[in-house]
Amino acid sequence: MKKKNEVIVLIVLVVVAGLVWAFEWNRETPAVQVANSIGNYKPLAEEDPQIRWPELERARKTDYKSNGRNPFSVIAPPTPKEIDDNRKLEEARTRNTTPVVVTPQPTVAVLPPNFKFFGYGTIPVGSTRRAFFSDGDNIYIVLEGDTLLGRYRILKVGNTNLEFQEISSGLHGTAPLDEQAVVSPST
Repeated sequence: MKKKNEVIVLIVLVVVAGLVWAFEWNRETPAVQVANSIGNYKPLAEEDPQIRWPELERARKTDYKSNGRNPFSVIAPPTPKEIDDNRKLEEARTRNTTPVVVTPQPTVAVLPPNFKFFGYGTIPVGSTRRAFFSDGDNIYIVLEGDTLLGRYRILKVGNTNLEFQEISSGLHGTAPLDEQAVVSPST
């Protein structure tokens, strides 16, 4: 019985191999397909396909002269009239003798004056510290790394002070622990 099954499997494999060979025999190879497409090529209707040496030599000798436009930019260069107008505006600005008052930019972030940092706390499991803020009757509890009012990121809650960063400007600041700011219950 086993020998009979082996013979049947062998015959089926020979038939499948014969079918694959027959289908591949009639198929065109890629080289034949390319040769057929080249045979269908029709040249352009050019009367004189010779290389024009004088034109090539003239093009080779020309120098590139920029018109001021950056070919990689979609912004057009200013016109001569615009350049002249800008120059006149600059001259008018330099003739203006009124002093310009420059306000110094702050170098340290400051919490709003109504906010007081009055304490901190931790959960015994060992999580990050929490800072307690008072704003009148409102109390805010903020974790280290979280934001206060969407404007200040609490960086570190220490025993005597708080380090924070103003998000919009990136300035750092500190706030001392205000023990007098404990909120008394309303009556």
